[in-house]
Amino acid sequence: MEKKRIAFVNQRYGEEVLGGSETYTRKMAEALAKEGTFDVDVLTSKAVDFVTWEDYFQNDTEVLNKVTVRRFSVKSKRNRLIQRSSQILMHNFGLHPRELEEKRLIARGPYLPGMIDYIKENKDKYEAFVFVTYMYYPAYFGAKEVYEKAFFVPTAHDEEPIYMNIFFDLFNKVKGIIYLTEEEKKFVNGHFQNEAVPSRVIGMGIEIPEEDKSEELRESKGLPENYIIYCGRIEESKGCKMLADYIQKYNEENDEKVGLVLTGRGNMRIPEDENIKYLGFVSEEDKFAAMKGAKAICLPSEFESFSITLLEGMGCGKPALVNAKSEVLNAHMEKSQAGFAFNDYDEFKESLKKILDEKTNKELGEKAAEYVNGTYSKEAVIKEFKNFITENI
Repeated sequence: MEKKRIAFVNQRYGEEVLGGSETYTRKMAEALAKEGTFDVDVLTSKAVDFVTWEDYFQNDTEVLNKVTVRRFSVKSKRNRLIQRSSQILMHNFGLHPRELEEKRLIARGPYLPGMIDYIKENKDKYEAFVFVTYMYYPAYFGAKEVYEKAFFVPTAHDEEPIYMNIFFDLFNKVKGIIYLTEEEKKFVNGHFQNEAVPSRVIGMGIEIPEEDKSEELRESKGLPENYIIYCGRIEESKGCKMLADYIQKYNEENDEKVGLVLTGRGNMRIPEDENIKYLGFVSEEDKFAAMKGAKAICLPSEFESFSITLLEGMGCGKPALVNAKSEVLNAHMEKSQAGFAFNDYDEFKESLKKILDEKTNKELGEKAAEYVNGTYSKEAVIKEFKNFITENI
């Protein structure tokens, strides 16, 4: 019997790509393809860099870990002038005509008319389309063509773009919505009044490699003895400058220095400081080795819808330090009791001191691993996801 085919749709895709929704898409697509119920495609751009959206990948189609990846060329670069001027007209003057909002979304990109044509021409070949993350061109313009087959993983949180009126259609007309957290679902239901849309809170399966290569990495990269780690996009908007400032201030005030290890790509200038180690983009193996060697995983962002890297770090048995302004990150701390949420430098400093205590570190780390293993096992998540799609096709 021929298997049903589904397509994930995301703005970027590949091991070279950093980003929460992109990582979610890749992990879920590969896990479902391996599980075998569905044939799995991914529809995406040829870009890696979300700042310019310039084409990076050459092939239109390739098979990666049993997933057929169909890439489309980006037809125009991100236009920040249109983005910003549209935002000003909306925010300062209350102008929200559909044409203006759609122009802003096209300017944000990646502009992929070829992908939309493909969806229109091939929608009968797929049982379902899974659009991941609300903010970019592919989800809004793609879902419009196949609402009757569209499932949606919005990765939504309270930020300025989500208040554009065009998203009311996207959040209300799809076949089903998969939320990553209860907090996300509550926020979306409150704003879009879309309780009638079938939905389920599922999250994402977290896999932690058993092998610990932290010592080899420490020696090869010259990592400090005591450090906390941040993994992800290195941007001021993600709280990375604040985190670097806090570590520098902490080290000025204390004899026992603490290192900060950063992995990932971004446009932020990294301070020249012997206690701040920037590793750039690293392999999955090196990422987990760096996490396992850390005293804590830190997420300083105010805006998170799930946070894969936080849960990966916690799954490695590491306490967490998170920004208290993020409702989702706060909820992870309250449910796990495996770390601290900080509002300012003083709270960060006191939390860090507690985490550096050996006994406290061990106790919090055990709670962190227990929380991730109990709540986000890969098998349970894949089963829930598969059942939700199957029940609503």
